[in-house]
Amino acid sequence: MGTQNPSAPPRVRSRIAGHDHPNRGGLIHDNSRHTARFAVIGNHLAQHADLSLLAIGLGTHIQSLPRGARIDIKTLAARFPEGVTRIAAALRELEKHGYLRRVRERVPGGRIITRTISCNRPPAARSPRSGHEPVSDRPLRPAPAGDCTPGPRRKALPAVPTPSSSAPALLQAATDVLADLRRHDSRLLLSTADTAHLAPGVAAWLERDVFPSAVRRALTANLPEGTLHRPAALLAHRLTTQLPPPPP
Repeated sequence: MGTQNPSAPPRVRSRIAGHDHPNRGGLIHDNSRHTARFAVIGNHLAQHADLSLLAIGLGTHIQSLPRGARIDIKTLAARFPEGVTRIAAALRELEKHGYLRRVRERVPGGRIITRTISCNRPPAARSPRSGHEPVSDRPLRPAPAGDCTPGPRRKALPAVPTPSSSAPALLQAATDVLADLRRHDSRLLLSTADTAHLAPGVAAWLERDVFPSAVRRALTANLPEGTLHRPAALLAHRLTTQLPPPPP
């Protein structure tokens, strides 16, 4: 009688024709062991009860990328067919649930940059009471600068005007205007989440036949001196209070 290898995975036995299984379909895994080019994704993300399927897929994609990869809205929209609006919404979902965190850092030369931190195991996923898969409290690897622990909750940004059209080209043009502001004033470096919030407001200006250069001047003219603690809030206020009337 041969000995069985206890470490070998059991062979999946088809039970469709058997008498001990009801006549219904169901998932059967045909798995092969990965030895290269794979990412480890927690079930707390893959089976998250509150994230949309797009957010789960985008979170999985982001966790598979190498360090330094670009995951701004424009880059992701060029890679996937869902478009700027849906990708921006999915990024906000991931940020809300702790899978993405953005920190602003001043680099040599005085320029301020925004770093995006992908958290493969946010704090909510570490507690057995969270409804997700319980895991050990021991960290898998040293946390990067600005770890997954959420900082103080930010005050919500003011509402902005809403365009009558949700055409992807219009929102992309609005996103481009916002991304270009930092070239005219380094203090107007916006995060992906702030850009997604402000883009509809800029789109409302553009659909009123306001040129992008005019929108930029309205947003950058006569800014306060010194540090802008919440540049996105200031821009949201200007987009709302200075909104021009519709063309005749």
